[in-house]
Amino acid sequence: MGELLGVAVLGAGHMGADHIRRLDRVVSGARVVAVADPEKDRAEEATAGVEGVRVHVEPEAALDAPGVGAVLIASPGPAHEEALLAAFARGLPVLCEKPLVPDAAGALRVVEAESRLGRRLTQVGFMRRYDAEYLRLKSLLDSGRLGRALMLHCTHRNVSSPPGFTTAMLINSSVSHEIDAARWLLGQEPTAVTVLRPGSSSNAPDGLLDPQFVLFETSGGALVDVEIFVNTGFGYQVRCEAVCEGGSARIGEGHSMVVTTADGAREEVAQDYLVRFADAYDREVQAWVDATRQGWVVGPSAWDGYAASVVAEAGVRAQESGERESVTLAPRPELYGDDDR
Repeated sequence: MGELLGVAVLGAGHMGADHIRRLDRVVSGARVVAVADPEKDRAEEATAGVEGVRVHVEPEAALDAPGVGAVLIASPGPAHEEALLAAFARGLPVLCEKPLVPDAAGALRVVEAESRLGRRLTQVGFMRRYDAEYLRLKSLLDSGRLGRALMLHCTHRNVSSPPGFTTAMLINSSVSHEIDAARWLLGQEPTAVTVLRPGSSSNAPDGLLDPQFVLFETSGGALVDVEIFVNTGFGYQVRCEAVCEGGSARIGEGHSMVVTTADGAREEVAQDYLVRFADAYDREVQAWVDATRQGWVVGPSAWDGYAASVVAEAGVRAQESGERESVTLAPRPELYGDDDR
């Protein structure tokens, strides 16, 4: 397959640093040749021990660094549109962490720009599509053995929310994963969103309305509910149960180690998404590297990223209005006709 794929990583924060480690030590067929982050010290810390890497402050400098053949975007969401368009201008394949672009209008501009190129360059980082349990559930639903899917019950819990986390981000940052997973698992588009909320937890920072209950209606008549609770104080938990006409299937309960001592048995609870989905991230990035080296683009597309942004915006409107909000997607470009949603 030729030389190693030279990757520029944009963003060296929590997610970016983990991807730098992954590309350098876990994934085969690639190497990190450039990293850009506004905080140069953070980028230098994330690349310590990585041979031959160049550190930059400006994203475009990293994209133009010698040996760059692809780009992994792990910067904050508001910076994605500019980075994606810069990558398109250079013909660089992209793995872009979600969200593609936080606002639907910006995400549509990215879709339109890629469509004008006439070829896909973007894979969006919805890593749950690469998780072993989600893949088994997808295969089961696609097989038809349980009949038509009627409901998805989803749970998404975090230990605590990071500084600056807003009520809207419960939907457009956290529940965006369930939005994509539901589209993929069911092969249906969300058509409306309703958000309900109990009294906020005392663990939630002032002003953050947490937890919430999000209900999606879909084009195939299914219902998807999501409990989003980002300040549980005890662990990171992601679960999904599909209820079908002929049975049900539940995932998300098999990732814990049970430690037994003279004092009894204790089940470990993951504290971070990088722990719970470590294998999925490895699979995702390896698939991207393998496909890119062969001249292909696989996985969630820019259209999937756009659709998630549209649904998330409707969810934020529902938060604010307390009403059922409809979801309207733009016409789907021909480029995404074979998209694997």
